[in-house]
Amino acid sequence: MFKRMLIANRGEIALRVIRACRELGIETVAVHSTADTESMPVRMADRSVCIGPPPSKDSYLNTRSILSAVEVSGADSLHPGYGFLAENAEFADMCREHGVAFVGPTGEMIRGMGDKATAKATMRAAGVPVIPGSEGLLEDVEEAARQAEKVGYPVILKATAGGGGRGMRIAQGPDDLKKAFDTARSEAQAGFGNPGLYLEKFLVKPRHVEVQVLGDQHGNVIHLGERDCSIQRRHQKLLEESPSPAVDEELRDRMGRAAVAAAQSVHYQSAGTIEFLLDGREFYFMEMNTRIQVEHPVTELVTGVDLIKEMIRSAAGEKLSIRQEQIRLKGHSIECRINAEDPARNFMPFAGPVRALNLPGGPGVRVDSHIYQGYEVPTHYDSLLSKLIVHAANREAAIQRMLRALDEYVIDDLRTTIPFHRQLLQDETFRSGDFDIRFLENWQYTPED
Repeated sequence: MFKRMLIANRGEIALRVIRACRELGIETVAVHSTADTESMPVRMADRSVCIGPPPSKDSYLNTRSILSAVEVSGADSLHPGYGFLAENAEFADMCREHGVAFVGPTGEMIRGMGDKATAKATMRAAGVPVIPGSEGLLEDVEEAARQAEKVGYPVILKATAGGGGRGMRIAQGPDDLKKAFDTARSEAQAGFGNPGLYLEKFLVKPRHVEVQVLGDQHGNVIHLGERDCSIQRRHQKLLEESPSPAVDEELRDRMGRAAVAAAQSVHYQSAGTIEFLLDGREFYFMEMNTRIQVEHPVTELVTGVDLIKEMIRSAAGEKLSIRQEQIRLKGHSIECRINAEDPARNFMPFAGPVRALNLPGGPGVRVDSHIYQGYEVPTHYDSLLSKLIVHAANREAAIQRMLRALDEYVIDDLRTTIPFHRQLLQDETFRSGDFDIRFLENWQYTPED
């Protein structure tokens, strides 16, 4: 097992990794910008290293600063959390070249699944269902038109290096295609430095359902059930739950076996997520996230498996501590992302001091957060303040428990998404479980008095 681990991230995920390391007896090193000097991860870690002011190049994305921090701290391993460097294949390679264990997949695995067009080809070869569309990158708009006629309109054009909804455009018919192609290509070049596009059949009312997988260096790969992430705004997830209200045992088994086949096809090790679009009883591979996900706690609560510890064990060369036949989903879990955003003002980000704070508690309530009373929410980073997660015997009980927890959650002097979640959880359509990824496009938040 490792002796000292550097966490190359910030916020609640850095604190989450620190806690897992402490239980495993691993010393921790927190890197931080000057804006995060007083952050909870810095306070909780055994050591800390300042890597520069935000949002300059000398902060969390500067690989040289990170590796320098590894050297001066004497860390033998590095956990990238999620985002930032977690899916940077070159950085994963650099860590290993410097003799530092990267807690995650290899650079080769990240590359194999990071390019969406390549990943789709890999999935086809592995027998995993994929959405009908182009088998590679589109050379020009004429090829896009041929592919669109083949699969049928509407179609969606996607950046091969994209994410977060950027570089994506829908064409309802032939008249829309050229404009959609040109816009998506321009966004892809500007946002990712890669203009490559591919085309897929556009599913009108799918759900976003993802399957958690774990692999080790000994060839073992298992799945831990699914999460429903269909509650999204502009392709950004706001609420996740496990299990999905649209998935039964037979469908779960099919999706799980497909997810394991997908991971095995790239000899995957560490935690990862296979994302599917679910259309009725049929599902299609969308992409693989080669890292831990923001929403991983709902899987932990329904399975009882600590995913961060399993990642660390895998990186240390140990076998997974559980087998597939030991995985049983128990009860229902829901996660609400509490962001410093004003839902009454189109989710405008908020920054400032936390003057008063009361975190919810009681049976079945978990809060993953890095904030505290007196904490100053910075303007330089994303707006996630905490993740509020509940677990109960069934979905209805979990909804009621989450409503209770939201009522207990108090953050003074900051606008947050708490009232949004409170309204959403009381919506009849949401409570019925009959919704898709476009549910929020037609749902109106009403500001509370």
